[in-house]
Amino acid sequence: MGTPIQQLFDLSGQTALVTGGSRGLGLQMAEALGEAGARIMLTSRKAADLEEAAAHLSARGIDARWIAADAADPAQIDKVVQESMHRMGRIDILINNAGATWGAPAEDYPLEAWDKVMNLNIRSLFLFAQGVAKASMIPAKKGRIVNVASIAGLGGSMEVKFIAYGTSKGAVVNFTRTLAGEWGPLGINVNALAPGFFPSKMTAGVLKHFGADKLAQAAPLKRLGDDDDLKGAVLLLSSAAGKHITGQILAIDGGVSAVHAGG
Repeated sequence: MGTPIQQLFDLSGQTALVTGGSRGLGLQMAEALGEAGARIMLTSRKAADLEEAAAHLSARGIDARWIAADAADPAQIDKVVQESMHRMGRIDILINNAGATWGAPAEDYPLEAWDKVMNLNIRSLFLFAQGVAKASMIPAKKGRIVNVASIAGLGGSMEVKFIAYGTSKGAVVNFTRTLAGEWGPLGINVNALAPGFFPSKMTAGVLKHFGADKLAQAAPLKRLGDDDDLKGAVLLLSSAAGKHITGQILAIDGGVSAVHAGG
């Protein structure tokens, strides 16, 4: 007979590094992994936000630490990986969630904004994955990487002006598939979550412009994402329950991408 289901989802004794983990979707995923038994290392730019997030997790009985760093800077990414290894011993799970957006029409899009979004949304994911794999996952012959894409990476939009964001998230989709193929033989599972609209600091402008009700009505389930909707998916992809899943992109969007092709 197979393994009991509670055991498959149990992350006791494992460690997870969550980038962009101080709020929003990153903190939600950290919460899920921590409640399943993992020790959590959070990283983002602002120490005050990280301190608050770690205290929030600790209040829920989760072993949480943090390192402030700018994921746009390769040297700081390396510092996070090395310090995480020093303080936690290994990294079993990497949640590649750091990201940014910038709204402007494509014909007027500033190069500075394009580079900022690309560096954070795809280059940092590559550098974190590379660093964590070399330091911990390849030597251990096992690991789980969950990249955060978006339904913006599954199709375009006539209304939301997000050329760099959409392009970067499309890159995350194929980055995930390519890495899964290359690192599968090394025992590393690589998957991506593609969230739809969740109320957050990043989506506040779009929600205000279009209205939460209108965006909810565009989804077959007639709702936006909430504070629980990524938890089950990230736990599945991070645990033994998902050990035979790799190279997959899971949209968590109330069905929007199924009927609107991401637009």
